[in-house]
Amino acid sequence: MAISVSVLASGSRGNSAVVQTERTKVLIDAGISCREIFKRLKCLGEDPHTLSAVVITHEHADHVYGLATLAKKLKIPVFMTGATHQAWAKSLRDRGDARCNFLRLEVFSPGKGFQIGDIAVAPFTIPHDAADPVGFAFRAQGVKIGFATDLGYLPMSVRDHLQGCDVLIVESNHDLEQLRNGPYPWSVKQRVMSRVGHLSNDALADFFRSDYDGRASYIVLAHLSEQNNIPELARGAAEKALGQRQTLFKNRLMLATQSEAMEPIRL
Repeated sequence: MAISVSVLASGSRGNSAVVQTERTKVLIDAGISCREIFKRLKCLGEDPHTLSAVVITHEHADHVYGLATLAKKLKIPVFMTGATHQAWAKSLRDRGDARCNFLRLEVFSPGKGFQIGDIAVAPFTIPHDAADPVGFAFRAQGVKIGFATDLGYLPMSVRDHLQGCDVLIVESNHDLEQLRNGPYPWSVKQRVMSRVGHLSNDALADFFRSDYDGRASYIVLAHLSEQNNIPELARGAAEKALGQRQTLFKNRLMLATQSEAMEPIRL
């Protein structure tokens, strides 16, 4: 095994994934409870205590809910931007929670790569309403994994970072009609549809038709809204867009879910 990736949970109730090689195991976000992260890793046959580090995309609760407990239990390095750390630590202090004091913090900046074991990590800025949100490209042994969720649109800078991926994990959050006609207050609908909100099925399909290079062996649709999307709609929009590109027939399309860990993709 050169490298593998599994999405442990994906959606508005919590997000987490793991990328690993034989030597290194990196958790991406800890948006479900520490107990649930441990449970889902064990269901995949993985020992949570062998995690090498955690990398954080941004400070929203569905990405950091279990972080404080996990960092305290495992005492492993936690990588995040300085602004993300400040926003997260402030939210803990406001609740009278001192667990951020146990953090082995490693600060990174978007656009500047760093290394965790034998995995090279390239963070890049994404448009979302958080302090300093990022996506990631992970590389190990000639394999590239792109990870981009929680973004209102796909600027050219992000599209460039998603080129040449063997595995592409990307947001397909909502169906526009479902969102418009759904139960959310109008202010929340506006936020989700904004350029710092979440990526719609149609916006992702546009990327697949226009700028996607067709390199990925696996595409994972992630962060699907349980209120404003249906898996069949997300899959259908992506498949239709991919089907218009003759070079893309070998892409395997998968959907990450909120309720259970996805079987690992191994390359």
